[in-house]
Amino acid sequence: MKPVLFALGALFFIILLIPTLLVAPFMDQSKGKLGEELSVAKSDAPVLAESPVAVPVYRSQTKEIENIPLEEYVIGVVASEMPAEFASEALKAQALAARTYITKQLMNDQALGVPKGSIVSDTQMHQVYKNPEELKKLWGNGYTEKMSKITEAVAATQGKILTYDNQPIEAQFFSTSNGYTENSEAYWKESIPYLKSVASTWDEKSPKFYDQMVISIQDFENKLGVNINDNGSVGKITELTPGKRVAKVEVGGKEFTGREIREKLGLRSSDFTWEMKGDSVVIETKGFGHGVGMSQYGANFMAEDGKSYSEIVSYYYNGTKISEAEPFLSKYTANK
Repeated sequence: MKPVLFALGALFFIILLIPTLLVAPFMDQSKGKLGEELSVAKSDAPVLAESPVAVPVYRSQTKEIENIPLEEYVIGVVASEMPAEFASEALKAQALAARTYITKQLMNDQALGVPKGSIVSDTQMHQVYKNPEELKKLWGNGYTEKMSKITEAVAATQGKILTYDNQPIEAQFFSTSNGYTENSEAYWKESIPYLKSVASTWDEKSPKFYDQMVISIQDFENKLGVNINDNGSVGKITELTPGKRVAKVEVGGKEFTGREIREKLGLRSSDFTWEMKGDSVVIETKGFGHGVGMSQYGANFMAEDGKSYSEIVSYYYNGTKISEAEPFLSKYTANK
C-alpha cells in the first residue's frame, strides 16, 4: 500500500505545481509585453477625459482647417513647444499655459492672421502644434515613451486654466531668460499685472543661454538702414528694460528699440552687446525669446529642484490662480 500512497501523493503535488509553472513566466512585470500591460493597467496615471470642445486649427502645410479635440490639441502643443525630456512638473506647467492660451483665443471675437473658420495656426504665430503622425516621424522609436509622458502631464491638469480677476490670462512663455523675465510693456505696449519681471537666474544653465552672431558690416547696415563706417563704432545702448534687456539704442544716428534690433537682425534675445572686428560686427546675446511670462528652461530647473507645477506658474504668472476652464468653454460653445 505504501508505494501506491506515495505515487498518489506525488501525482497530487504535480497537479498543484502545474498552474504555478504556467503563471511563473509572467510574474515579473518588469519584463515582457504582458508585464508592461499589467503595469500600465495598475498605474495611478490620470485618464484623459474626452474633450468637450474642438479647436479649429489652420494647418500651415496642408492649407486646411482641422478641428482638433481640445485636450488632444494641448498634447500636440506641449509636445511641440517643450522637450519631452523635461521634468513632469514643467510639462504640467506648459500644459496649463497652452490650455489657457487656447481658451482665451476661443473667447476672442476675432482670430488674427488665420483664415476664416479657424482660431489659430499651428505655427509660432500662435502655438506650435504637431499631430501624432508628425510626432512619430519626429521622435521615431521614442514616440511611445514621450507621448505617454506628455499625455500624463496634460491629463493631470485637464480642464484647468490660469485666471486673473476671473478671466483667462495671456499665458505667454518663451525658451530661456537672460536671468530675468520681462515686463509685458517693455516688449509690447500693454502693461499686464501678472506679466512682470522676476529673477530666473537658474536659466544660465540652459544650453540656449548664450549665443553669438557674426554679421558683415554691409549686411548690418542694410538690415538696419544705417551707416556705421563713419565713426567706427557700432552703436550706443542708451536705456535698459526692467528685465535687463536693451530698451533703446542709437545706431548710425538713428534710435531703435531692443526689440527692433532683435527682429531686424534675427537675434535670439534683446539682451545683446556688440563690437566691430574687421569688416564684421560680432553680437553676443543672453537668453532666447521675448522674455515675457514663463521661462520654459526656468520651469524645468524649478521642477528639478522639487517645485510643483502650481508653484512654477504662480512664480512666473504672479497673482494668478488655477481655475476650471468649463465656464469659459461653455460660453464659446453657446455662441457658436
